Amino acid sequence: MRAVGLLSPGDMGHAVARVLIGEGMPVLTNLTGRSERTRERARSSGIDEVRSHEELVRDTDVILSIVAPAEARNVAREVARALEKTGAGTTFVDCNAVSPETAAEISEVVGDAGGGFVDASIIGPPPRGDGTTRFYASGPRADVFAGLGEFGLDVRVLGGQVGRASGLKMAYAAFTKGTAALTTELLVAARAMGLYDDLVEELRLSQPEGYGGMVSAVPTVPKKARRWVGEMEEIARTFAKLGLTPKVHEGAAEVFRFVDASSLDDKTFETSDRERILRETVEALADSLAPGGPDARENDKRT
Repeated sequence: MRAVGLLSPGDMGHAVARVLIGEGMPVLTNLTGRSERTRERARSSGIDEVRSHEELVRDTDVILSIVAPAEARNVAREVARALEKTGAGTTFVDCNAVSPETAAEISEVVGDAGGGFVDASIIGPPPRGDGTTRFYASGPRADVFAGLGEFGLDVRVLGGQVGRASGLKMAYAAFTKGTAALTTELLVAARAMGLYDDLVEELRLSQPEGYGGMVSAVPTVPKKARRWVGEMEEIARTFAKLGLTPKVHEGAAEVFRFVDASSLDDKTFETSDRERILRETVEALADSLAPGGPDARENDKRT
């Protein structure tokens, strides 16, 4: 394999690139239109820049798409146009948190343009050590992607059917991020009712592990909420297709929209006390509640 293409070098993407480059695999990206912060992150990771998607598909054998779920289709279409122009047969690996149905749509777009397709998903944080991050892959070219196991990635093949890897991600994230939405909302509700301290005391007594998870997870939600909205919508689509209710994760998407609107992602906490950070996060969210609930917030935005 000559090189790997990456779209794009965000928090997860640039960490994946560091692993590959550290094991001797060149990584290329097209940064046209990207911010200086993204350019600096790419440079610091050792990623080489090309000037167009056409150059990217010509000079690489595999392209990894690691973007927010809402951007996954557009990135695939951009690469497909480059594949059509160049006649390259590059393998496109969609690593995003999308439904099996969305993965199938992207597979068709890429396949019609002459490229190969791998349905992939990432479970775990940005890779910073062995065993922290796993890539699941499915589809006819999953073994091509699995070849990157020789360059530091933990790739686990789930078979030749597109949709299996994305389906696994949907089920997993329904639990992890769905739980984050639920716990964020219930803590804000308790604060709004003046019952936060009473709830925390009871949680410490009867659900100490669950409360510990809240302390760790909820303060991180504001920085991730915008990206997670699309992921919850993809989970809702997956469940609806199976005949299950989509409403649970449509509700989770609404929770993350509410958190994102709070602008807490810019807040700096002047403490290392995790419980205090949790309290301050919940207080700020409760203070941002609009009387009348989500409909009232939407009306406020329009006016």
